Amino acid sequence: MKNQKNSFQLYLIATLVCAISFGNLQAQKSNDKGFVDLFNGKDWNGWHLKLRNGDEEMAKKVYAIEDGIVHVFKDSPDSLNLNTGDNGTHGLFYTNKKYSKYILRFEYKWGEKITNNFDEWQYDAGCYYHVFDDKIWPKGIEYQVRYNHLTERNHTGDFWAAGTTLDWYSADGETFSTPKNGGEKKEQSKNELHASKEAEFNALNDEWNKCEIIVMGDEYTIHKLNGKIVNMATNLSVSEGIIGFQSETAEIFYRNIKIKELDKSIAIKKFLKK
Repeated sequence: MKNQKNSFQLYLIATLVCAISFGNLQAQKSNDKGFVDLFNGKDWNGWHLKLRNGDEEMAKKVYAIEDGIVHVFKDSPDSLNLNTGDNGTHGLFYTNKKYSKYILRFEYKWGEKITNNFDEWQYDAGCYYHVFDDKIWPKGIEYQVRYNHLTERNHTGDFWAAGTTLDWYSADGETFSTPKNGGEKKEQSKNELHASKEAEFNALNDEWNKCEIIVMGDEYTIHKLNGKIVNMATNLSVSEGIIGFQSETAEIFYRNIKIKELDKSIAIKKFLKK
């Protein structure tokens, strides 16, 4: 009888675990509905590569593709051009197509190599969107990807509004706060606008971070990091553009670059409730 009771308990536990796993799988499928691969993981179809030095063959090496992942600086030596002022491998890989209303997702993790002006910006890269001039550096809005190992501060999710302006929200004038949490509108802000420090992040531990950009034309944009809203702006001065991912001061990996385009805007309050 005791063995039967134990077997029944194990059966109940197994059934519960299966139910939870199935529920999580269904929730994940629902969450991924409508997303398509922006990068196919095999080649640069739909993209163009640019470096500051204009070397197209070098660009193919800086942005190496391996196992469906973009490995930036894979074949570059450690400390390439470090503190020399020669930053020829600054650049981006850009979509050919323009986008306006969408949700963009990608993952990144840091490698070990450092390059270029690392002393000034530490582990620095990013994702530019609404780009209307794809020079190096471009004009558009950046979802900053950066980690300052000296202060142990993560800057991923910061805005860098280059050649653009937006209305930003902050309670202390230094970091983002939602209006609900006392954030006041700072009209026509530009350049570096710091994200909140609330999200968990992975720095130099070989673990991936999940990033999300929700942008509705020129109405608003939201930056998320590992499921947490870390920055937001409204009244953007630009409503569409191409998307690009950076090579700058350190080895970095990008994967699972996906996009969900939208025919019409979704009210911002839907995302702020989450």
